[in-house]
Order: sequence, then C-alpha cells, then structure tokens
Amino acid sequence: MNQIKKLLIVGFVWPEPKSSAAGGRMMQLISIFKENGFEITFATAAQDSDFMVDLSEFGVIKKSIELNSSSFDDFIVELNPDVVLFDRFMVEEQFGWRVVEKCPKAIRILDTEDLHCLRTARQKAFKENRIFELEDLLSEEVAKREIASVLRCDLSLIISEFEMNTLKDVFKINEDLLFYLPFLVDEMKEEDLLELPSFEKRNDFVFIGNFLHEPNWNTVQYLKEAIWPSIKKDFPEAVLKVYGAYPSQKVLQLHQPKNGFHIMGRAEDANEIVKNAKVVLAPIRFGAGLKGKLLEAMQCGTPSATTAVGSEAMHDGLPWNGFIEDDPAEFAKKAIALYQNENLWKQSQNNGITIINECYQKSNYSNQLISLVNLLLIDSKRHRLHNFMGNLLQHHAFKSTMYMSKWIEAKNRN
Repeated sequence: MNQIKKLLIVGFVWPEPKSSAAGGRMMQLISIFKENGFEITFATAAQDSDFMVDLSEFGVIKKSIELNSSSFDDFIVELNPDVVLFDRFMVEEQFGWRVVEKCPKAIRILDTEDLHCLRTARQKAFKENRIFELEDLLSEEVAKREIASVLRCDLSLIISEFEMNTLKDVFKINEDLLFYLPFLVDEMKEEDLLELPSFEKRNDFVFIGNFLHEPNWNTVQYLKEAIWPSIKKDFPEAVLKVYGAYPSQKVLQLHQPKNGFHIMGRAEDANEIVKNAKVVLAPIRFGAGLKGKLLEAMQCGTPSATTAVGSEAMHDGLPWNGFIEDDPAEFAKKAIALYQNENLWKQSQNNGITIINECYQKSNYSNQLISLVNLLLIDSKRHRLHNFMGNLLQHHAFKSTMYMSKWIEAKNRN
C-alpha cells in the first residue's frame, strides 16, 4: 500500500480567494495536490483575517507558526513533510534554511505568484517616466533576492510565459528548475454562455481588484484622471463601478456619483458583479504575472478593455476578449464601442471562451506537475547535484539567514 505523501505549504498570508487572484491561485494549488492524494498542512505566521477561507472545508490542516523561532523546527521535524511549498520568495528566505536543516530530503517548491522583481522594476520605470527595459532587472535589488530563492529551490512555479522567458534569457536559469503553471479553470462551452446574462440585461463598466496591490490603485487613478473624462464626454450616461478589497481613504475619496464614478468597496461576490457588468475596464500600466480580473471577465462572458501590460502572456496571440490599447484617448473610444456595439461585444465574448479553452485548462498542467514532483521525490539527489549555483547559494544563505534569525530569536527572549 502506498504511503500517503505529505505537503506543507508555508504561506505568506492565509488564502483569501475572494480578495485577490493570489488567494485563488493558492486554492488551485491545494486542489491539485489534494486530488492527487497528498495530506496538506497550511502554515503561516500571518494573523487570521475576516476574509480567509476555512481550510478545514477543503481537508487542509491549519497551523499558525512564528517568524524567527525554533518552534518551527520542532513542528517540521514532527510533521516530516515530503514536499514543502513556499508561497513567494520572502517566505522561502524566512523558512527555507530551517527546512533544509531539519528535513533535508523534502522537495522544496517555490510558487513565485508573479515575479516581484519584474513588477518592482516596471513600477520604478513608470515613476521615473521612462520605458521599462529588461536590463533594468539586473540592477534591481529585489531580483537578487528573488532569483537566489528560485535557485535554492528544487522547482519554481511560474505563472506567465513572459516570466518563464525572462528567467531563462535574462537570468540564465536552467529550465529544469522551472515549471509553467498558469491560472487553471474549467473548460467553457458555447452553451455555458446561454446561462449568463445577455447583452441587453447587462449594465455599467466595472473595475475590480485588491487595493493592497499597487498596480490596482494606480489603474483606478489613471481611469479617473485620464480615461473616464473622455468616456463621459462622448457617452454621458456611462457609469463605472470600482470594486476592491481593502480600499484606503485615498481610494474612497475618488467616489463621485454625479460623474458616474462609483467606489463600491469590497465585492461580496465578484463573480456575480462581473457577470452582470457589460465591460471590464483594466488599463493597467505596470505589474507582472497574469491578471486574475481579466481571466474572471472571460469566465463571466464579460468583454474587457486593457493594455499591453494587462494582457501580457494571457492569450498566446489569440484575438483578445475585447481590445488592448495603451493610448488613453483611443482606450476611451474603444471602450464605448465595445459597450454599445452588440456584434463586437458578442465576438469579444466568444474570443474569451477560446482563450480559456486554449490557455488555461487544468488537465493540461496538473498531471505534468504531479509527475514532476513524483520524479523529484524519487531522484532529488541527482537533480540537486546538477544545480551547483543553487547549492552554492544554499550554503551561504543558510549561514547568513540562520545567524540573523537566531540573533533575532535570542534578542526576543531577552
């Protein structure tokens, strides 16, 4: 009889799938491993939140842990996981060396979520009012930490093909250390559209996104200042509803109902809101990874208007679920056309279904991932032997991170 394999996920926060795409991504990973017979423990040093998912409903064991504490060592020795998955590089920095020391045989996987160094470098270029160049990444401080984390792990999950290519071409990462895993959703059929609200029954433009994420806040500012005035001028009845978790006072101050610009706050049911909207607006100017809001729009049969950065690596060259435009004046014109032209709207909706079925099918990726993990479980020694740079970084980072953490722990005791 096969022994049940144990997966420990060390989270950055407790998953909130209704608050962010990152939370949805984590639940997809849990689903893949659960369906393949893994016993899963989810541990994080983050505080509980009002909107965290009830992990017990998914058969996942919940465990609170502490930063810079040897109590984690006792916990992981007792658990003795076969696989440890780190949720973002900052978590691997904190706990990776402890896993290596106490459970050296455990396979270490990093879920990057998106490349933080790419998002940070793009944001910096944007604020300096210059065009982002891939070379910017080489001087980015976050890149040094994030790439070191990728190299120290046995496998990193990469959500975007653009990021896969960046890691291989710019940072010269060996492909054996990377696995492309986009968002994963169910197949859609044309009859699924019949169950969704029709063109005539939908109203309003909508934007949706977690406001703790800087690109979302910037997008809403851009909509308010550069795009919405043009839309309102040519389409006076237009209404935009902006939803998002954790809106700050700065966000709430943009609420201007007389101008059709509504700040709605947290969406209780994002799916329901997007399904009843006519067009999703997402003129994103910097960021990384894949945009959960744009995939959700496709699933809801709602066309979207976005930018080159917003659509990056999301459609594999297939016709977009609406349009892609970087010029604000053109963006406004095309948004109105998409809203008012039923034929264009329906064609865009069908484009979205094609993208979903071609690019995001769970069956295309989940079996490959589990096969790869099982191979690593069988032959991690050979895999690690060939990752010399990872071993080198592990050796040095182990020492520096370990002593820093032990110093903090000793200081906290005094």
